[in-house]
Amino acid sequence: MRIARWADGADVGEGFVDGDDVVPFPDGLRVAEVLARGLGVVPALFDRRDREAARPLAEVRLLAPLVPASIRDFVAFEEHVEGVSASVDGKSEVVPEWYEAPTFYFTNPHTVRATGELVAIPETQRLDVELELAVVIGAAPGSTGENVDAATAASHIFGYTVMNDWSARDLQSREMKVRLGPAKGKDFAMTIGPWIVTADELEPHLDADGFLAVRAELFINGELVGYDLVSNMGWPFPELVAYAARNSVVVPGDVLGSGTVGNGGCLGELWGRRGALDPRPLEPGDEVRLVIEGVGEVVNVVGPRVAAPPVARARTRSRAR
Repeated sequence: MRIARWADGADVGEGFVDGDDVVPFPDGLRVAEVLARGLGVVPALFDRRDREAARPLAEVRLLAPLVPASIRDFVAFEEHVEGVSASVDGKSEVVPEWYEAPTFYFTNPHTVRATGELVAIPETQRLDVELELAVVIGAAPGSTGENVDAATAASHIFGYTVMNDWSARDLQSREMKVRLGPAKGKDFAMTIGPWIVTADELEPHLDADGFLAVRAELFINGELVGYDLVSNMGWPFPELVAYAARNSVVVPGDVLGSGTVGNGGCLGELWGRRGALDPRPLEPGDEVRLVIEGVGEVVNVVGPRVAAPPVARARTRSRAR
């Protein structure tokens, strides 16, 4: 099943995408409340949907399918790390530590964009896209989401959504030299959508090792730039969720991104492999489309650069004690 949020004039609806319609949840429930109840309640809610309240999908504007409690973004594709490291750090490598455990960073849940939105950008000259699949966390019977193993983590996966982790590579490169971040190179925008596809819908795509063998594609201005199978991740999603919860906790509404797929899932990987800005960085007016088999697609147009107040340099201090 597909779960979405939408704007219908001044009203916001939350519920199911049912064929070519959107239908509100029964009892006025919201996506956050359904996630807090867990995937097990969804079939009964779908059976009770009010078809009389249905609206054509084509007549509403899709919003981001949830308001995330938090967003963790992993870097789970070896091929992406190998390529993009050269464009960001000047050296193509996959460090030995990458293989030891999944790595992620937290990003901004307050700048989430929906499919169809114009995405304003900072004053960057190396704007990039990142094609990712993300899981949405829900409640699981008998689990608090704290310090869970992979099997329990799997039961917390409510569903999947497409993610675009917009990236300003010039800003990211500077701040990563300080050995912290990324921060301002990433936190200006994140597209999530177009809806949440419940986990059971993708079970037929799981391979023998538990990886999702679905195709992911990146198009810029209508041209196919990169594609990969999500099953090329270094770890399956339950292991990413378990690592996020390691000596910590995941809660309903958390979003966990796979990290960028390989084989051209972002421009930075291609820049690193080719040693040049080929294809060129994204510019205002460019259309970016991400498509993931069995999940859907998100489309955004790059908006204007937005000037921000100047940044003061660090002051040199005497270090007097």
